[in-house]
Amino acid sequence: MRVYELARDLGMDSKELLTQAQDLGIDVKTASSGLDDESAELLRLAVAGDQPEAEPAPSEAAPAEAVEPDLEPDTATGEPVSAEAEQDVEIVSIPLGATVTQFAEAIGITPTDVVTELLMRGQPVGVGQVMPANLIEPVAESFGFMVDVEGAPQAPAVAERPVFEDADADLALRPPVVTVMGHVDHGKTTLLDTIRKTRVVEDEKGGITQHIGAYQVEVNGHPITFIDTPGHEAFTALRARGANITDIVVLVVAANDGVMPQTVEAISHAKAADVKLIVAVNKVDLPGADPLRVRTELTEHDVITEELGGDVPSVEVSALNGDGVDDLLDVIDLIAQLEEFKANPTTEASGVVVEAQVELGRGPVASVIVQRGTLKTGDSFVAGAVSGRVRALMDDSGSQIKTAGPSTPVQIMGWDDVPAAGDFFTVVETDREARGIASGRQDELKAASNAMPSARDRLQGLLDQLRSEEATLNVIVKADAQGSLEALRDSIPKIEREGGKIQLVHGAIGGINENDVSLAEVTSSVIVGFNVRPEPKARKAAEQAGVEIRTYGVIYELLDDIELLLVGQLAPEEHEQVLGTAEVRALFKVPRAGTIAGCYVVEGVVQRGAKARLIRDGVVIHDGVISSLKRFKDDVREVASGFECGMGFENYNDIKEGDSIENYLIREVART
Repeated sequence: MRVYELARDLGMDSKELLTQAQDLGIDVKTASSGLDDESAELLRLAVAGDQPEAEPAPSEAAPAEAVEPDLEPDTATGEPVSAEAEQDVEIVSIPLGATVTQFAEAIGITPTDVVTELLMRGQPVGVGQVMPANLIEPVAESFGFMVDVEGAPQAPAVAERPVFEDADADLALRPPVVTVMGHVDHGKTTLLDTIRKTRVVEDEKGGITQHIGAYQVEVNGHPITFIDTPGHEAFTALRARGANITDIVVLVVAANDGVMPQTVEAISHAKAADVKLIVAVNKVDLPGADPLRVRTELTEHDVITEELGGDVPSVEVSALNGDGVDDLLDVIDLIAQLEEFKANPTTEASGVVVEAQVELGRGPVASVIVQRGTLKTGDSFVAGAVSGRVRALMDDSGSQIKTAGPSTPVQIMGWDDVPAAGDFFTVVETDREARGIASGRQDELKAASNAMPSARDRLQGLLDQLRSEEATLNVIVKADAQGSLEALRDSIPKIEREGGKIQLVHGAIGGINENDVSLAEVTSSVIVGFNVRPEPKARKAAEQAGVEIRTYGVIYELLDDIELLLVGQLAPEEHEQVLGTAEVRALFKVPRAGTIAGCYVVEGVVQRGAKARLIRDGVVIHDGVISSLKRFKDDVREVASGFECGMGFENYNDIKEGDSIENYLIREVART
């Protein structure tokens, strides 16, 4: 409930109720400010106490004549609103997603005036464009109107994964989503090509996958959805996204090449996503193939296959001639049946945008994976800051379909713009609601881009966020040689403090590249390099993403710095240091500054900006901050014992002669 709505229910002026609310200490600023149930009840009791007579004299004026066409009558009580209240504030109903012209017509002004006001607020919006959701109320108030925004949805943050709570009875088995990962040219697309019985590789530039493709095949009567996440290092961001929308990862490793840098990166992404892993040892038919060497090298990265006593299934295949592919599919099907992946197919559809582009003659199109519900032709939807309406659905073979259930890959036509890959899409009730949510998210993105945190700010925020009894510091390590990397891998996990630990997300040889920055952003990690430097593109990407990169030339400095970072995550101990005390001997009233205490410093020093307690008869009356400190007419930083000074508290004036002021600091001491 808003202030003006409660005022209308109580039959009183909005400004009077607003003043009374502020007198009661309720945090409201305008008549359109919201009130919780407890505050509203408190105001009702206060008004009832001030007005013992229940029935006020009715106004002789006809209130309907003072009401603008768009104003809402008081339908809640059935009582007329006084003419005085209507002249004081006019309440207009504005639908979310209204254009500037519609907004101007609703409040009875010209669209040009609205455009001018928006320009003054830094929003260049045309008369035919949608009103920014966050400016509807401020702009209306600037013209003397209060607005009631209809259908204002609670939109989640852009690209934030929605959380659903479905009853067990509503859940049904769904196909697993499988991602194929691995090093470049190790045979990922060829493996999928063999599974689908089509020649995808021939249509792709240089034999390297350029976009994520999502396909669905049937194995033993059970459908399985495959996503091909590119292995080329230029597309690491796509690989990170693929790991986050999948249930099972198939790690393809060439038997004649072994574990390569991007194989290690793929393992790191799979572990970060906490998904099931299957190793496909490919190219076993080539000379020099050594599957045992592949499995042995994988153990160095904590991937222990079943043949070596671990729990990770592995299958030897030849993607080119099809040997072992059926066995691989059987293993995937078996894991899917054991895990029993489920989703609710009966609710509104939601899922993830896998890839998007503009196609000639079709406009913006996007491939998505439906994760929950059933997507239908005609559904209105929103993904990130883009809205749309499903005009057509295409399956992976290019055939048009009417519906798509959970785990189904489908291409959607009908987007207003090209969405961002990795955004979550959700179906909403109307096109207007979708446009309103998208408009609000565009404002969020613009505000976020104008206030992009630096790498140091991001690191500090990460440390503050992770300060807890069980703090964890995620680290990505890059080194110049295998020996250095092994030494760091052995040493870093040994750094421990009570309540804190270090998680080594990824370690590899070579310079710091965009792949590392992408993984650090996904896993909220700090990148440390030993005798290596970041590439220019990686440095730029890190600045844009706010990822912290630290480089070292001495291994002990690296280990000491990581230890300091870990200690910084643990909640520091607070120690109070008393700086000095002062006696209040006189009081002075200063315009715009409040009460200034004329003090004599008894011991120690008093400092401006430090904390201070106001003590009266041995009882702490106020605990605040010294906002002003003067010697005669000069502002000073501190005053020593034996000198007089003028002292003022921040937002506090109840000071009396004879009070004492204790000046102190709170120092945070890091755990050691």
